[in-house]
Amino acid sequence: MAPIGFNWQITVALIPGMAAREVAVAALGTVYAVGGGEENVTALMDTLGHSWSLATALSLLAWYVFAPQCASTLGVVRRETNSLKWPLIMFGYMLTLAYLASFATYHIAASLGWA
Repeated sequence: MAPIGFNWQITVALIPGMAAREVAVAALGTVYAVGGGEENVTALMDTLGHSWSLATALSLLAWYVFAPQCASTLGVVRRETNSLKWPLIMFGYMLTLAYLASFATYHIAASLGWA
């Protein structure tokens, strides 16, 4: 995930983020060892501000614009189409699109000096 500006902490947070996108924020708090939950939001903001470049943050935003929806959405598509084919196609297509969008965003931002 380094070509799109993601470190291991972001990569780890993407995994539980498949359950629901908002879970990725809690996972980031865990991998960066920020305690205090919702009462301590500024600590996570400060930690991420010092750990990430603007290019990385923009790349993550681009990722979540195109990344596959939560696992329950894939389950609904499976149920509605009565096939595993379409959820797999949707997952692969959206994952590829998310990676390409993040790659382009990261490298454009880095070329502008935001890395």
